Amino acid sequence: MHHLELRGGGRMPALGLGTWKSDPGVVGDAVREALRIGYRHIDCAPIYGNEAEIGEAFSAAFTAGEVARDELWVTSKLWNHSHRHDDVLPALKQTLSDLRLDYLDLFIIHWPVAHQPGVVFPETPDQFMSLDDVPLAETWAGMEAAVDQGLARHIGVSNFRPGKIDDVLANARIKPAADQVECHPYLAQNELLDYLGTHDMVLTAYSPLGSPDRADQMKKPDEPKPFDEPVTRAIADRLGATPAQVLIAWALHRGTSVIPKSANADRLRQNFDAQHLRLSDEDMAALNGLDRGYRFIDGSFWAPEGSPYTLADLWGA
Repeated sequence: MHHLELRGGGRMPALGLGTWKSDPGVVGDAVREALRIGYRHIDCAPIYGNEAEIGEAFSAAFTAGEVARDELWVTSKLWNHSHRHDDVLPALKQTLSDLRLDYLDLFIIHWPVAHQPGVVFPETPDQFMSLDDVPLAETWAGMEAAVDQGLARHIGVSNFRPGKIDDVLANARIKPAADQVECHPYLAQNELLDYLGTHDMVLTAYSPLGSPDRADQMKKPDEPKPFDEPVTRAIADRLGATPAQVLIAWALHRGTSVIPKSANADRLRQNFDAQHLRLSDEDMAALNGLDRGYRFIDGSFWAPEGSPYTLADLWGA
């Protein structure tokens, strides 16, 4: 398996398993099967509502000798209602308790968006807090404390554009190691990828397959369908691969980490085998030509009327 070198000496497996939308009662078996197949990078978050079951799967796999803790890369995230400095470590400790781990390999800020303490999803504008109320520097200091206490080996961000990362870097004692963002041929993130390269940060691609199983209210009637894209299908047919394998291979060929989600054993194996798929320069050029800046996860749920957040602020003009 290919690894990406992180600042500070960490080696992140480039291909991982995403667990967003993996339901309780299903996710534990999926993680256990993934570990048996050979996955060594598992991406988690408390907001997914399934970390306790994933922790049971980790514990069972460790006990059975299927994988050792030091062979496994586990990422989790800080949710928006815990951005105050004094809330960061308690949130992390709860995640570690749920996952049955002593430390995370990577702990990241899930969104550059803050909620009032205890508010999981704001229902009114006053349940948000602006980044003037709780600056990213305050949150980042709490993240740095996680490293200082040995609870996280690396820290990073998610859904951060370059300007927001600059805000973190301006006050950082420990620099971010990674930025996890939506990325696929329709949203190639070329400028961000170049920016991260200049700052020795890794890009991890979420929703690399377009997240077709996300909630209907998050979908648009005219959105593109990656699996039906003629360019992708033509490459897949020629290589005897699936469209999903082509999309995963595209991400790996660009030097990014990628975390496709599946709870189906056959698709887990197919996705894992995508790391062996070789795309030609012509294939990559054809896939790169699909870029249209299209977001399946556009963040509009953080920008209702009266919110301190706008899509322009999240993603840039």
